[in-house]
Amino acid sequence: MAAGNPIRGSRVGAGRMGESDRGESAPRQRFEFYCANGHATALAFAMDAEIPDLWDCPRCGSPAGRDRAAPPPATKVEPYKSHLAYVKERRSDEDGEALLAEALARIEDKRTPRS
Repeated sequence: MAAGNPIRGSRVGAGRMGESDRGESAPRQRFEFYCANGHATALAFAMDAEIPDLWDCPRCGSPAGRDRAAPPPATKVEPYKSHLAYVKERRSDEDGEALLAEALARIEDKRTPRS
């Protein structure tokens, strides 16, 4: 039964796939982008497209430029900061002491029985 149906495994509407069936592709230009980790990424852009100076490297996420000899520096990765670290950036120790004293005074007022 090997010589049975000649279109087995095909679907309706499937035909040859070539430039004549799909039309002509737009003219393109290729550029290479290089990151600080030594990765190279080749990208194709339309001839009339504006070419960006920087592109994110798909392998490591660092910024990549078009100059192989001088790629852009890798971005500095900030460590995770807790809520307390952000509060300490905004407030001085004196502000913290004043807020603490105010909060303790409110708690003490709630605890004292009123006669």
